[in-house]
Amino acid sequence: MIDKLLSLDTDLLIYLNGLGSKTYDGMWLLITNQLNWTPLFLLLLYVIMKKIGTKQTLFFLLGLGLLIAFSDQVTNLFKNNFQRLRPCNNPEIKEIIRLVQIRSSYSFFSGHAATSMASTMFIYHNIKRYFKNVYLLFLWPLIFAYSRIYLGLHYPIDILTGYTFGAISGYAAYRIFRVYQHKYFPIIAVEAVEVEA
Repeated sequence: MIDKLLSLDTDLLIYLNGLGSKTYDGMWLLITNQLNWTPLFLLLLYVIMKKIGTKQTLFFLLGLGLLIAFSDQVTNLFKNNFQRLRPCNNPEIKEIIRLVQIRSSYSFFSGHAATSMASTMFIYHNIKRYFKNVYLLFLWPLIFAYSRIYLGLHYPIDILTGYTFGAISGYAAYRIFRVYQHKYFPIIAVEAVEVEA
């Protein structure tokens, strides 16, 4: 069963990776680099700060920072225990897929997918009451993590597992954050509950 699933996973990777072309390689290399998303993050931070104030934003950033650190460490724990070779390092397929970028670390599961989804889930639940179309933020982890398949760095299962872990941990972090928000910012927390209701 597992062998069949891994075989389908590899076939899907080969298909999706094969859809790429040199014309778009540069674009996807830009997309996969976290630093290139800095303007979006700064804009989002500015908008959040305008809505909830400086103190609340600093508390929010603390929660987000702890979540990212947690996601990163758990991802590395999984990678080092499962030791699944990245597609670009897999001798069975590396000659038949498009290798746009090569990394020596392990593949399962994707840190890009996990951290981006965890962050987005945390941000979404914290600011959805303020912005009507905030769900559009979920386009970021979808595009960001897909870049890993395009570049030949991750299998689809790596991405889907990362998304799942990220969604669960991001929502759990939000619920924990709300408990401390009630403790340290009771007026803001009560107002938020009233808006959500």
